[in-house]
Amino acid sequence: MVLPDHIIRKLAQDQGMIEPYAEPVSGGVVSYGISSYGYDMRLTDEFKIYQPTEKTVDPKLARPDDFQNYKGPVLELPPHTFCLGCSLEYFRIPRNIITICTGKSTYARCGILVNVTPLEPEWEGHVTMQIVNTTPVPVKIYAQEGIAQVIFLQSELLPEISYADKGGKYQASRGITLAKT
Repeated sequence: MVLPDHIIRKLAQDQGMIEPYAEPVSGGVVSYGISSYGYDMRLTDEFKIYQPTEKTVDPKLARPDDFQNYKGPVLELPPHTFCLGCSLEYFRIPRNIITICTGKSTYARCGILVNVTPLEPEWEGHVTMQIVNTTPVPVKIYAQEGIAQVIFLQSELLPEISYADKGGKYQASRGITLAKT
C-alpha cells in the first residue's frame, strides 16, 4: 500500500522517520516537504563533482580523487557530467516499509536526472544521490531545496531480512558516501 501524507507525517513526527521534517514549501523555491503520497527531500550544500582521473570507472574501486568537493548555495553542474549530493533529511525506514525515489519534475524539465536507489526496510541515514546533467550547458542545482520525491510503500508482512539485519554497508550514512565494496 502506498502511504498517504497523514501516515507519513505521523511516522516522521512520532518515530523520527524523517528529520528534519517539513510541511509543504513552495513558491520561489524548488518545492519540498510532505506531499500527497510522499516526501520531497532537500539537498545539503555539499557536492562532489565527478572529474575522473582515469579512463575507466570501476564501481568496486571508489577513487575519492575522481571528485572535486564543492560547498555553496548554488552549484552550476557542468554539461554532460554528474555530481553526488546528499539529502538534508536523515531517514529511518521502518521494517515494514520500502521507498521508491524519483527526481523532481522541475529539474527533469531542465535536463537533470536524479538517481536514488530504494531506501530498504530498516535502513537509516542521509541519502546519497547521483545528479546528472544531460544538457550541453551548465545547470544550476539549489541547496536547501527539493531534489527528489520519496514514495513510501508499506507491506502487511515483514521481510525475513532487513537492511539492518544483513549489516548493509551504507547503514547510518552521514553526508555524501562514495561507493563501497
